[in-house]
Amino acid sequence: MFSMTEHPCLVPFDNSFKLHNMKTSFDNLNKKSHYKKIYKSNRKKLYETQQKLYAHNKYSILFIFQAMDAAGKDSTIRHVFKGVNPAGFQVSSFKQPSKRELDHDFLWRTTKQLPQRGKIGIFNRSYYEETLVVRVHPQYLGSQQLPFDYQSQLSTSKSHEKNDLWQQRFRSINDHEHHLVANGTVIRKFFLNVSQEEQHRRFKDRIDRPDKNWKFSAGDLKESQLWDKYMEAYEDCLRSTSTPWAPWYCIPADNKPAMRATVSDIILQTLNSLDIEYPSLDDDTSSKLQEYRSQLII
Repeated sequence: MFSMTEHPCLVPFDNSFKLHNMKTSFDNLNKKSHYKKIYKSNRKKLYETQQKLYAHNKYSILFIFQAMDAAGKDSTIRHVFKGVNPAGFQVSSFKQPSKRELDHDFLWRTTKQLPQRGKIGIFNRSYYEETLVVRVHPQYLGSQQLPFDYQSQLSTSKSHEKNDLWQQRFRSINDHEHHLVANGTVIRKFFLNVSQEEQHRRFKDRIDRPDKNWKFSAGDLKESQLWDKYMEAYEDCLRSTSTPWAPWYCIPADNKPAMRATVSDIILQTLNSLDIEYPSLDDDTSSKLQEYRSQLII
């Protein structure tokens, strides 16, 4: 298993990230059963570590998943976290913001869903949508009640200009995540890097299989036609917001079992890196355990 700082999927912290250099499929793939064995084994270890995290009650864990449509976010979350204790686990999905949410800053609606201490939280999409979908569709800014002329802050250059709205949002996100980490939230972020060809194969499968028709949306196909714009937005986002305190991992997603096993390994390694133990009883209670035991009627 790779160390967290040497993992080949880790997005570097030095602003050098290039999305086109990242693979969408793993080299030398093994059989599907090989990867299923990995993440099934990791589930048991994850359950045991989650129990300890819940009892320790000092840290919260936030895993963020971002991807293009049909990359496998939902199924990865379902397979990797199958069997965890629901009492210490929550999944929050974020779609089109409501009118009430638009009357607040772009971090407000996700902040309300942050996991409590002792819990694992999943963001299936997140505040990053405000630097991705909104960047590709800047007309959405018109409904955000911004107190300034956002048009003048939309930079068309690739330089990091001070008045670039997206760079401002990246700084807000980095500061927000730094604050969370300083207060006990451990953050890991996953971009599931699927190819457009594989995405279209999965769209075709949704069309051809009646039991998957409900998953298909013509809107997803329209968004896919903006692929290059999305890739440019994702590259800038990951490059600007992968930090030592909240790193991004760019996971090849064309092969779902291999992707799930990789995500599972990173998640388990993250939890194992924490200094967590079951709480100890105070000396007085500990010394009287046998006395209390003798009072039980069984």
